[in-house]
Amino acid sequence: MYEFKYQRPGTVRQAANILAKDEDAKILAGGHSLLPTMKLRLAKPSQIIDLGRVEGLNTIELKGRSVVIGAMARHVDVANSPVVKEAFPALADLAGVIGDPAVRHRGTIGGSLANNDPNADYPAAVLGLGATIITNKRRIAADDYFKGMFDTALEPGEIIIKVQFPIAKKAAYEKFKHPASGFALVGVFVSKRGSDIRVAVTGAGSNGVFRVTSFEEALKKRFSPKSIEGMTIPADGMNADIHGSAEYRAHLVGVMARRALARA
Repeated sequence: MYEFKYQRPGTVRQAANILAKDEDAKILAGGHSLLPTMKLRLAKPSQIIDLGRVEGLNTIELKGRSVVIGAMARHVDVANSPVVKEAFPALADLAGVIGDPAVRHRGTIGGSLANNDPNADYPAAVLGLGATIITNKRRIAADDYFKGMFDTALEPGEIIIKVQFPIAKKAAYEKFKHPASGFALVGVFVSKRGSDIRVAVTGAGSNGVFRVTSFEEALKKRFSPKSIEGMTIPADGMNADIHGSAEYRAHLVGVMARRALARA
């Protein structure tokens, strides 16, 4: 690694002030993305701002018809939270299949969303539920937040504080795992909240998480696997690598969507 200065602020404001004064500083949440890139010398931050001591960033609460999760809540905390399990079991299920135990015990929801890895699980839940990302500056709707692979609407100096998930009447997540990393080769989150029906896909698209509007339209008539039986999506824009072709991933989107609908 390169030399850097290590900071442990006690408040979000202190962290934001450091970021505002140094454009080369980086936020440290769980560290699963930042630290490996630093070890490989692909990143050279001048300062590391560890949010581990900032109080109030790891809370999980039920507020009205929403579950609000602090940015520093670990995946294991979400998976085991009585609040999430009772109000939103689909979200607890998703958190419980992220990576492996080591990842779940260190990784955080805020770090995952800030990094926006195209194979990460949380983006599917955020987009698939129409969640709101709350930062130290504003509230960002899920449809406006994800901009592409490793790219988000976050501005310089902006820090994710919490995520607000509206509780859906029906919801479920299914993914086809990479056998080594546990990342989603294809993951699909489906939800029904009143007339708002969403189908969000992670892992498959070369530009990151996306919604399948054709599935959503079909499901407005009936929220059932049969409603999208035989439907597919184009292979254009799908990832292709040694683990699966673009056509294979496009096919898996339909398979995982139908499995998620059956669970929901």
